[in-house]
Amino acid sequence: MKFTITVPASTANMGPGFDSVGMALNRYIKIQVSPASEWSITFSSRENLDGLPANKDNLIYQTAASVASDYGRTLPPCELIIKSEIPLSRGMGSSAAAIVAGIELANVLLDLKLDAGEKLRRASVTEGHPDNVAASLYGGLVIGSHRADATDVISGGVPEVDIVAVIPPYELMTKDSRNSLPEQFTFPEAVAASSISNVLVAALLQNNWPLAGKMMGNDLFHQNYRKRLVPELDQISAVVEGKDVYGVSLSGAGPTVLCFAPVGSGQVVLDTLQEAGAFSGHEVVLLKVSEEGVQVEYE
Repeated sequence: MKFTITVPASTANMGPGFDSVGMALNRYIKIQVSPASEWSITFSSRENLDGLPANKDNLIYQTAASVASDYGRTLPPCELIIKSEIPLSRGMGSSAAAIVAGIELANVLLDLKLDAGEKLRRASVTEGHPDNVAASLYGGLVIGSHRADATDVISGGVPEVDIVAVIPPYELMTKDSRNSLPEQFTFPEAVAASSISNVLVAALLQNNWPLAGKMMGNDLFHQNYRKRLVPELDQISAVVEGKDVYGVSLSGAGPTVLCFAPVGSGQVVLDTLQEAGAFSGHEVVLLKVSEEGVQVEYE
C-alpha cells in the first residue's frame, strides 16, 4: 500500500496567546510512503530539509517508532520520500509538523485507528505544548491547554484573514529564544498578561481582528523579550504602521514575523514591505490559513 501524508505548517502564540493559541498555515510537508525491504528516507529536494538526518534519527521516524513501541508493535519497513515547504527553525512549526506526520505514519502502517484526541495528546506530550501540533492536526485556529494529566483543545474555525510572513534568512532555535524569557512573573504581572491573552482569544473567536491585533501589540508574555533577538519585529511594525493591517506578531519563537490584514489587503502589505528595502535578504510571502490539518491520500 502506498500513501502520502500531508501536514500544514503553523504559527503559534499570535502575540499573548503564549503556548496555547495556534493556527495552521498553507505551507506543507509531504511524505510519500511505499513498502520496501528495509527502511530508507530520501529528500526530494534539500530545500527546508538541509541538515536533517535521512535515516532512523529523523524525527518523523523516531515519532512513529515511539508510537509503535507503546503499542508493542514493530513498524514494517518503508521508503519515505519527503518534501517540505516549511523552513526550519523559523517559528513555523516544522518540528510539530514532523511529529504529527510521524504519529500518522504509525497510525496508518499499524492500523491503530487512533482518534483525534489520542493523536493530540501524544503530539503535545512530545512537543511540550499544544498550539503548533493541534493546528497541524486539525487545521484552522486552535486554542489549547496542555498539562501533566491532560490536553484540551477547542477549534476556533477558519479565520478569514490575509497573512504576510517575513521570513528571515537566519535560524533561531526555540530553546535559545526561550532562554531570553524571564523565569517568573509577579502576581500582578501575571494577571495583566493573562487578561490581554484572554481578550485576544475572545476577539479571535468573535472574528474581531482589529481588537485581536491590538492585543498582539500589547503582549506581555514574550515578545518584548524576544525582539532583542528578532529586530525585524519592531522594524516591520514601523513600516506597516498606518497601513491596512490588524496587527503584527512573532510567529512562534521567531524569527518569522507575521502581519495580519483584511482579506484582499495582503498584497498591498507585501508590496509595502518589499519597497521598504530593509528586508531584501528575507522571504516576504502572502499566506492563508490552512483549512485542513493532516491528510492521508492512498494510491
